[in-house]
Amino acid sequence: MACYPLSEQMAAFVEKTLSFNSTDSSLAGMRQAYSEMCRAFTPPHPAGLEVVDFELAGVAVRAWQPPVPPPTNGWPCIVYLHGGGWVVGDLDSHDFICAELASVLGVLVIAVDYRLAPEHPFPAAFDDCLSVWRALRTGPFQLDPARTLVAGDSAGGNLAAALCLVLRDAGEPGPCAQVLIYPGLGGDHPLPSRSECADAPLLSSSDLDCYHAMYLRGTRQPGAYAMPLLANDFSGLPPALIAVAQFDPLRDDGVLYAGRLNAAGVSAMLYYGQGLVHGCLRARGQVAEVDRLYETLLGYLADKTG
Repeated sequence: MACYPLSEQMAAFVEKTLSFNSTDSSLAGMRQAYSEMCRAFTPPHPAGLEVVDFELAGVAVRAWQPPVPPPTNGWPCIVYLHGGGWVVGDLDSHDFICAELASVLGVLVIAVDYRLAPEHPFPAAFDDCLSVWRALRTGPFQLDPARTLVAGDSAGGNLAAALCLVLRDAGEPGPCAQVLIYPGLGGDHPLPSRSECADAPLLSSSDLDCYHAMYLRGTRQPGAYAMPLLANDFSGLPPALIAVAQFDPLRDDGVLYAGRLNAAGVSAMLYYGQGLVHGCLRARGQVAEVDRLYETLLGYLADKTG
């Protein structure tokens, strides 16, 4: 990792994360190791949060509700789609960020436990996220549509962008904004970050190829709902905050997407995270450059949900 000049704090975070890697390379082993790593970085819930698991449109979801009365216009809401390469992750893996967003912003946060590849390749995860979004329009919470947005990291950023595309194409009400954190958006040509960060800490280009192969298994010609950078038209989409990590093979996916949104007249803010690596959201409170990312993230979300 000599070619990735990480801060001392970030290097320590990477080392701790890698300590959970398992010698069991099976799918079950990989998922178990990921879950154990996630648990090690998950703090206790902030006081007063009501956390409820239930099903919506046949999909498991979790809601984090802050200890404030529901606003008269309905809840401001963040629908959160977790990362994990479409292969790992669940409602527990990203509890740490959902709980913080609900607590700090005083908003309702709803996470989607979409089906995972390779058992359920595209479009299963995409279909689950879309089903939950549509079901939320009629209950069980009263939401304020003008302050309901979608957010996601990594594979979840892909799903969030795809959700915005399909809702626009269908002429249905979409999120008031899309917040994508180091998203994998699958451009149709090799981007510089794929080679520049080929062996980057916590996510390599070969890891990416492996995740893509599992997610797209059986998909002959991926379209924009699988890989949003393949869209022909980026107009009419919700405004966006796109945060990328400097040392991440996916970096240029986000850079390119932000550029295409802006070129199409959509307001897109690009946060270029100097010194960041993929998966660093868990380093909250441990790494100064990650805390700076959160400042931008929370500021943008407060503006869109406030």
